Amino acid sequence: MTKDDISLAQWALVEEIKAGKWNTLDFPKIAREGFDLNGIEFVNTLFEVPTISYLNTLKQNAANNGVAMILIMVDDEGDPCVSDKKERKQFEINHRKWVDIAHYLGCHAIRTNCRGTEDVSKEDAMKRASEAYHGLLEYASDSNVKILIENHGGFSNDADWMVALMKEVNHPLFGTYPDWREPADEFDNYSYLQKTAPFAGGMSYRNQPTEELTVKMIEVCKHAGYTGWYGIESNGRDAIRQGKALLNKYLPQPLKGL
Repeated sequence: MTKDDISLAQWALVEEIKAGKWNTLDFPKIAREGFDLNGIEFVNTLFEVPTISYLNTLKQNAANNGVAMILIMVDDEGDPCVSDKKERKQFEINHRKWVDIAHYLGCHAIRTNCRGTEDVSKEDAMKRASEAYHGLLEYASDSNVKILIENHGGFSNDADWMVALMKEVNHPLFGTYPDWREPADEFDNYSYLQKTAPFAGGMSYRNQPTEELTVKMIEVCKHAGYTGWYGIESNGRDAIRQGKALLNKYLPQPLKGL
């Protein structure tokens, strides 16, 4: 992308989906009519059976509402750092179908998880993850779909480990998907973003405790050269609207010094 834009992450409204108020086929309409946003980011576990007729309906609904389909967040399909080599291979195989679905829908990426387990050393996890992602990227290369990692716990929360993995794999379709969740004693979202933004293929935006921190994190992205989608994953409609207002206020502003 040559400019920044705002998308809606499906998980932001997961409670409405669980309550049966709407389903994935309705998502393009929800994003347009509910929030006037230009893009949507799916969650694979919220898809109904993705038959060709289902995907075609989804494509038509997105076109009817003028909404771009950005990426698919993939959960429950394994971990690349597990000790069992067959399980690591299965991680790769399990994600192939979501690469294909993303490509068919016109999404530019899928988001993966890379947590590992407590009994695995950083060195072993690096070796295993590198091997698994090399295999998945080889498959994704034909469709040019990016493979991204979100900080969802474990090794993916370690910014230095993530940067080392990015450099180890060293593939143009491989990147980070920083989750801007609230800072905590065990997780500094600002420093994490500083280190991982140069490798970002997307942004998972969440409303910050202060407007000031949102501004600082947007500046980090700009200084890192990131241009692309900011997917709002804030919880609930009010928070989504607040997030949109903050992003619309600060994304167009000129770059400042950090």
